[in-house]
Amino acid sequence: MDIISQLQEQLNTIASLAFNTFGTLQRDAPPVQLSPNYPEPPPPNTNNGEDAATLADQPKLLSAELVKAAKQFDLLVSALPLSEGGEAEQLKRIEELQAENDAIGQELQTQLAAAEKELKQVQELFKQATDNCFNLKKPD
Repeated sequence: MDIISQLQEQLNTIASLAFNTFGTLQRDAPPVQLSPNYPEPPPPNTNNGEDAATLADQPKLLSAELVKAAKQFDLLVSALPLSEGGEAEQLKRIEELQAENDAIGQELQTQLAAAEKELKQVQELFKQATDNCFNLKKPD
């Protein structure tokens, strides 16, 4: 897998971990009274101490996974090749690649036109052949 694909995969992992971390924090957060005008929220359902300990450790574990994924992303970014020559050299290279792309595009357009012309010829020959077969004519 190339470095860009690895970066994309790692970014997806970070997004997934962040989504799950925030969701878990929202789900497991204790209820809070928003205003004195509202009634007290019901107490959280804690059936046993083991669940409470697991809930307390879960944000730490999720945060550690998120940090680990971010460090892996940084490691992949540092593995990217450095551009040489600065911005002016990069712009020159982009222009060269664009010119090459335009030339290849023109060549493809020429080939496409030739292929369309050939297709029309083949279709005409096929039409003549089917006409001859259906009309039981002998070819010219």
